[in-house]
Amino acid sequence: MEGSIAVTVEGAIREQVEDVVVRFAGDSGDGVQITGGQFTLTTALAGNDLSTFPDFPAEIRAPQGTTFGVSAFQIHFGSREIRTAGDAPDVLVALNPAALKVNLADLSKGGLIIVDSGSFTERNLKKAGYDDNPIEGDSVDGFRLITADITKNTLEAVQEFGLSQKEAVRCKNMYALGLVYWLYSRERAPTTSWLKEKFGKRPEIANANIAAVNAGHAFGETIEASGETSSYEVLPAAIEPGLYRTITGIEAISYGLVAGAQKAELRMTFAGYPITPASAILHTLSKLKQFDIITFQAEDEIAAVGAALGASYAGTLGVTASSGPGIALKTETIGLAISVELPLIVINVQRAGPSTGLPTKTEQSDLYQAVLGRNADSSLVVISASTPADNFEVAIEAVRLATKYMTPVMILTDGYLANASEPWIIPDADKIPKFPVNFLSDETEFSPVKRDPVTLARNWPIPGTPNLEHRIGGIEKSYDTGNISYDAANHQKMTDVRKNKIDNIANDIPEQKVARGDDTGEIAVVGWGSTFGPITRAVQKIRADGYKVSHIHLRHIWPLPINLGSLLNNFKKIIVAEMNTGQLITILRSEYLVDAQGLNKISGQPFKVSEVEEAIRKSMGN
Repeated sequence: MEGSIAVTVEGAIREQVEDVVVRFAGDSGDGVQITGGQFTLTTALAGNDLSTFPDFPAEIRAPQGTTFGVSAFQIHFGSREIRTAGDAPDVLVALNPAALKVNLADLSKGGLIIVDSGSFTERNLKKAGYDDNPIEGDSVDGFRLITADITKNTLEAVQEFGLSQKEAVRCKNMYALGLVYWLYSRERAPTTSWLKEKFGKRPEIANANIAAVNAGHAFGETIEASGETSSYEVLPAAIEPGLYRTITGIEAISYGLVAGAQKAELRMTFAGYPITPASAILHTLSKLKQFDIITFQAEDEIAAVGAALGASYAGTLGVTASSGPGIALKTETIGLAISVELPLIVINVQRAGPSTGLPTKTEQSDLYQAVLGRNADSSLVVISASTPADNFEVAIEAVRLATKYMTPVMILTDGYLANASEPWIIPDADKIPKFPVNFLSDETEFSPVKRDPVTLARNWPIPGTPNLEHRIGGIEKSYDTGNISYDAANHQKMTDVRKNKIDNIANDIPEQKVARGDDTGEIAVVGWGSTFGPITRAVQKIRADGYKVSHIHLRHIWPLPINLGSLLNNFKKIIVAEMNTGQLITILRSEYLVDAQGLNKISGQPFKVSEVEEAIRKSMGN
């Protein structure tokens, strides 16, 4: 919390704070993500800017009460601009000993811990690896502590509704939510409405959860009256007027694909295979079929990309999504899409590590794979999203470029961006520019090799159109006739034209701008993807001290913006921050011969603002 003052709210003394980081943590069956989602909803309705970070365990169902099964949800909200989920929680809600064990080290100095003392049994303590009860010893020294037998209090609050013991205990997350609602003066009405809607067919469960929320809130009022702790007030943020909703990266990219297909006047076919964390795109799009979308769950990754490419051949917009391991399996068919020159959207929701790695953790280590990871000289377009909401615009841009240049486009997002959420001003769909596709229909103009003289895109005849029959396939084709060709000079020409088509897209994308700061200065911190928030906040803090530091963030990874080289040369030092061992920095050094230094993190967790700030100050020599 950055700065605070005391204010009076309805007779109670509340400490006014600028921003707060709250983390809910518990067993993966404790409803932690639901709790975080409801707190996010009420916080958005209160007018605060916010950013969230859901953190899931990799195991489908780890043994209950163990550290392997701890699930967490972090939200950073405030009355100022919020760009990250926060470096360190100010408040940790731990619903069992394992949650405390996993998350305590992250808590800010002097932070508040709320624990369910009823879960700190000898059995649960042993499962979490504790020899002694940490809330009774010196483990929590230096922190403020609220202990409540949340399990017992919840059972008492919901007793009248006739639930089973198991169902009643499941309401304890709502009790904890009610307590935090009191702590930050949040309204309970949105959660009450949500519970009534969600459990419309089981009113006893809805009413029990509502009672748990109210009981948690009442407990907060009791400890406030006793003087055990104070509550807080976070004023609304000064944000652009408009109609807002909270949106996750998965939702944003899904809605962006729909919008892009509509603006291209195309039907969309999405074919995917379940893989964490990309699966949710299929789940989301399957609920949007009213927008002329076909969704298909294939038997494997190769079948999924094959179906998507076949859909593009048939005259729809083919889309597929996966994560690093699945993209590896799709690579041959992506190469086929490059060879036959058809539009194809490939979404890579990056996750940590090779092979299975850390499937629920985030990373940016698929950049080489996206730009370089195919056999032969096979260029395609690569663009990346920088925030959860930015996935919407990136998806539209991907559709525009894919259909205009008849090429595959790969979108790089990651696990953090996919699951995180932020306020999103709902755009006016009518103001999004159209880019309708014109299919070839006149047989007098038909040639399988005819290209647009500007874009070099080949024509797009729909199969079955009379007199437009033609051969298509992965074997090299004659530039002049479209027939199979093994001629050496022809292969050189076809390779050059495919490369030039992608290279020339640099003339059709915006010039690179500085995200924060000036066009010249001492240091430029360059990033891409989800590093946007930590970088821009760190640069903002250092610029406030009077230093000439700027932030450059790339959306277009390949081809790179046409002015990027000259922009980088305006700075004495360049730092490239990315969640890998140094992939973008390799490309920038190769393309522009810049003497950049890397800031690299490969932990499965996003950058902290403090980590970026420390690297900048070290580079400045202070």
